[in-house]
Amino acid sequence: MADEILCTTHDHIATITLNRPEKRNALNSAALQELSTTVAGLEEQPDVRVVVIRGAGKAFSAGRDLREMGQQQAAGGPPEVNIVEVFHQIEALRHPTIAMVHGDALAGGCELALHCDLRLAAETARFGMPLARLGLVVPFELTCKLVEVIGPAHTRQLLFSAQPVDGQRALAMGLVHQVVPAPELEQVTYGLARTIAANAPLALAGIKATIQRALTLRQQIAHDDIDALAQGARQSADAREGVRAFLEKRPPVFRGA
Repeated sequence: MADEILCTTHDHIATITLNRPEKRNALNSAALQELSTTVAGLEEQPDVRVVVIRGAGKAFSAGRDLREMGQQQAAGGPPEVNIVEVFHQIEALRHPTIAMVHGDALAGGCELALHCDLRLAAETARFGMPLARLGLVVPFELTCKLVEVIGPAHTRQLLFSAQPVDGQRALAMGLVHQVVPAPELEQVTYGLARTIAANAPLALAGIKATIQRALTLRQQIAHDDIDALAQGARQSADAREGVRAFLEKRPPVFRGA
C-alpha cells in the first residue's frame, strides 16, 4: 500500500501531499495519523521555512472518509484519530503554511485548507461544508475557524446551504487569498513559498506566534454544551442515514431523530 501522506523538502520549502487520489484524498484514520506524524517531524526541522499542503489527483480533499465513518458509527465508537486535534497541530506549526487547492476541498478538506495560514486556489477549485446534508454538526473549534476566516454571515451560508462555492466566490468571501487559472497554480504557489522562505526564519516564527496568540481568545470559550449537540447529531439515526445515502448515491430521508 502506498504512503497516504508524502513529504518532500527542497530549498527550505516542505511539501505535504495527501496521497489517496483514488479516494479523492478522503482522510481516514491512517492518513490523519500519518499527517500528524509528518507535521510533528517538520516542527523539528530547522531548514524548513514554509510548508505547502496539496492533494494528489483531481481533488484537494473530500474530507473525512465516510466509509470508515460509517463503520465507526455502526460500531458505536469514536473516531480513532481526532481530526480537530490534527488541524490544530497544523495551525500551530511554527512554519507558515500554504494550502494549494486545485480541486474539491469539502468538509474536512475545506477545514484543512482553513487551518493553513494562506490559501491559493485554482479557478476549478470548490469549497464546501456539506455536513448538514450528512446529518452532522461541525465541531465548535472548526466552526470558530470558519467564523474567524469568513465571518458569521458567510459561515451561515456555507453551513446552512451545505452547497459548495467555486474559487471566485471563495475569494469574494475571503476564504482564499488568490485564485488563478489551474495551469498556473503550482507556479504561483511555489513563487509565494519562495518569497516567504527568503525571509528570516526567526522573524517568520515570531510573526506566526504573535498572530496565533492574538487568536487564542476562542480557546477560553466554554463549549461543552455545543460538543454535546455535535455528539448527539453524530450518533443520531439521521447521521447514519446521511452517510448511507451519500455512499449509496441517493437523497437522504431525514426524520429529525
